[in-house]
Amino acid sequence: MTTSTSSRDARQIPADRPPSLVLPGMVLGAGLGGFVDGILLHQILQWHHMLTSTGTANIDLPPYPADTVHGLEINTLWDGIFHATTWLLVLTGLALLYSRVQHSRGRVWASRALWGWVLVGFGVFNLVEGTVNHHLLGIHHVRSGPHELEWDLGFLALGAILVLVGWLLQRGATFSDTGARGAADRT
Repeated sequence: MTTSTSSRDARQIPADRPPSLVLPGMVLGAGLGGFVDGILLHQILQWHHMLTSTGTANIDLPPYPADTVHGLEINTLWDGIFHATTWLLVLTGLALLYSRVQHSRGRVWASRALWGWVLVGFGVFNLVEGTVNHHLLGIHHVRSGPHELEWDLGFLALGAILVLVGWLLQRGATFSDTGARGAADRT
């Protein structure tokens, strides 16, 4: 009985020592580094894509040159998988950082205020991007071809739903969801 209490106490962070930012910093940095590589080198500068050198690679893969339709399709797919992976790293890093700041691993997943505002931001992105790029400028659509207007309107509807649900979720957040109670407890 005493051993388990002592072991639990040994894991607690002393009040005068801030929690370590090593793990959240490294995970967040890995994800952001992937964003720079993927967005800047793959998309903006187009110096390479995920599989553009497979013809001369050290592993046995067929070539997927970016100057053929098939090669570009395969590279776009793998660039997307790469971006999704770095996106998950950034989310994980932010969750770890938030839990360190809030001094509770579980608080980030239970924070109605945080997730409510995340949904609002997601929805605002859909509304702005959909209105400007899909409808005003017409430079692309969610899915071009038959029924493209329905796809674009669905994108806007999803944005509006996300804003509404997020706003309602954060509206019901308690004072402790913002971390203010934890800060008050430490003072």
